Amino acid sequence: MDAIDRVISQWDKEIPQLDTDSMALMGRFMRIYKYLETQVSALHKSYGLTQGEFDVLATLRRSGGDYQLTPSKLMDSMMLTSGAMTNRIDKLETKNLITRTHSEQDRRSVEVKLTEQGLSLIDELIHVHVETQNQLTQGLAPEQLRELNQLMKQWLNQFE
Repeated sequence: MDAIDRVISQWDKEIPQLDTDSMALMGRFMRIYKYLETQVSALHKSYGLTQGEFDVLATLRRSGGDYQLTPSKLMDSMMLTSGAMTNRIDKLETKNLITRTHSEQDRRSVEVKLTEQGLSLIDELIHVHVETQNQLTQGLAPEQLRELNQLMKQWLNQFE
């Protein structure tokens, strides 16, 4: 019996007709998320980054080519407000991990690009990041991980 089972058991005693399956699922989901977030955030912090800054570097890196995107394309892929994106870009530029340059065709258009230092950092960190994720999910067999991914994808489609 885990902590969530104890909560559900209490509700079963107090209001037996209450359907608590979703409550149990969401309680476990939120507790797992806190453990995952703590571990991943600690990793990023050890590299001098926040989760959000890591996300920007990773988005630029996986974009391929010359590893550059407009701030609006970054926002679209990360579901952020322009203020939050500007803040992240400012901090990464201060750390010399990205540069902002104006387009030669349209001076109003800005491109955000990984610097050599930013590319080197994300190329190192992404391997450690994925290994950390693998360690955090090692309690699941490969087929369980695939099945859970499919279930989560189906659930996420409800919102997106």
